[in-house]
Amino acid sequence: MGDRVARAHAAIDAVNAEDPHTLFVRGERRPKEQAHAEMATAWIPRLVAEPSDALLVAARAHHIKRWTIPRADHPAGRKGYLVWRKALQKVHADTVGEILAQQAWPEDEIVRVRDLVMKRGLGRDAEAQAFEDALCLVFLETQLEGVAEQLDEDHTVDVLRKSMKKMSAEAIDLAVGLPLDPHGRALLERAADSVAEENR
Repeated sequence: MGDRVARAHAAIDAVNAEDPHTLFVRGERRPKEQAHAEMATAWIPRLVAEPSDALLVAARAHHIKRWTIPRADHPAGRKGYLVWRKALQKVHADTVGEILAQQAWPEDEIVRVRDLVMKRGLGRDAEAQAFEDALCLVFLETQLEGVAEQLDEDHTVDVLRKSMKKMSAEAIDLAVGLPLDPHGRALLERAADSVAEENR
């Protein structure tokens, strides 16, 4: 990782350190989005042999300032959820764009980071897919247990199946290898089997 990526990561981390929500991960309580950003960044080299600087920065900034737009500020239901998600993506892209502009990144690379953060190119862009894979893997690492506690098994498997349908085959293999408790592993394997059956 080059110096300019390290500087961008440090600036993003400083913003995410302000997250009032926390997460207990790997034996330590951390600001939630700061921890998620580090975890997403760590997945990228396992998904892409030679990731671009733009991808490494996009992964770090994928949820920057997420806590500033609560879900409750938007209507309930899927339509409200999608509007909320779009508003969040704009905040993430604008914030990281400002950080990179302050650090004198070239405009074309800032545009590239913004496009990745906003998931433009999914389905035709390998780095956009790696970005999506990293986010899904972080979700499975940190939220599978909570989802399983809130929902019945069939509903949980359906949520996992929908996440896995967005993932590459390589990312699904990594997901199945996550260190999960036996119940979580069984649910994840059910979802993976369902996706594999659909793809046959």
